[in-house]
Amino acid sequence: MKLVDEAEIQVTAGNGGNGCVGFRREKFIPLGGPDGGDGGSGGSVWLVADENLNTLVDFRHERSFKAQRGENGMGRQMYGKAGEDKVVRVPVGTVVMNVETDEVIGDMTRHGERLLVAKGGKGGLGNMHFKSSVNRSPRQATPGEEGEARLLKLELKLLADVGLLGFPNAGKSTLIRAVSAATPKVADYPFTTLYPNLGVVSVEAHRSFVIADVPGLIEGAAEGAGLGTQFLRHLQRTRLLLHLVDMAPVAEEFAESGVTVSPAEQVRALERELEKHDPELMGKPRWLVLNKADLMFEDEAAERARAVVAELGWTGPWYMTSAISREGTFPIMKDIMAFFDRQREEAAEAADHAG
Repeated sequence: MKLVDEAEIQVTAGNGGNGCVGFRREKFIPLGGPDGGDGGSGGSVWLVADENLNTLVDFRHERSFKAQRGENGMGRQMYGKAGEDKVVRVPVGTVVMNVETDEVIGDMTRHGERLLVAKGGKGGLGNMHFKSSVNRSPRQATPGEEGEARLLKLELKLLADVGLLGFPNAGKSTLIRAVSAATPKVADYPFTTLYPNLGVVSVEAHRSFVIADVPGLIEGAAEGAGLGTQFLRHLQRTRLLLHLVDMAPVAEEFAESGVTVSPAEQVRALERELEKHDPELMGKPRWLVLNKADLMFEDEAAERARAVVAELGWTGPWYMTSAISREGTFPIMKDIMAFFDRQREEAAEAADHAG
């Protein structure tokens, strides 16, 4: 199933029931007085995060969700029944925004997390509340309040530990196929990945992490070139970025489309796009992976890799690999697992010191 990572929905809470104007009319009770009950509260609309969902595609078919109205109050001081809440399930990782105000209402990152997005209206008061020493027979009741209504924008941000970043045809889909059970489309032309893909990398028993492959970017993506930055949001939750670069010369027809050919220039171009989209992405740990080493002789590939690293002045970890033959891919995955282990240890130590 293709990933749908954006949707707009209308949520409407139920109105409160109206208060009742009533009087006791019972035998042997000549002065019964007012006994109109209150209306019931309207139902609210809740979003619930569900880890069993991985797409917002259902909201392409059903976009309006309405909670039940509260019942009106009745005589004999009988309160109206409250309306039932409407529960809408969304994937874990969904960001909820108010379209009218552009305000982020919530970020649902845990399974079972609940978010109130439209509150039901209060029920109206019956006339029994308005009795006083000067008004023994009030004929006054209040209507129920209207429930809240909002147009919401839902954005799904994948919950992945590692994000693959690179130009089209850099080999991101091939790498995720090589190290996980994910099977994204792979072909010898650019923009084969049109939707993000997730894969679970199992280094050994009970030690694994999630890797995300997002559609390739090109220079000018922040201004809408290529697929634009539509899917960069999926990199915002990751803890580590793998920047894949094609070491081999880019095909002539692809170069003519305006994509930078030099590996070092490709890295700098995407760094600029990251900075434009979200400066925080540039602050994430980022490792360089020089891919497609199999297209050159071994000595030539090693020499070119060192030249690219030197030209960039790269000080972080870097690797040379061939994703299609899986050569050099497992050492990268082992180092990533060790990196996450160190992060957990440092977090535990920091928590101990804080306590």
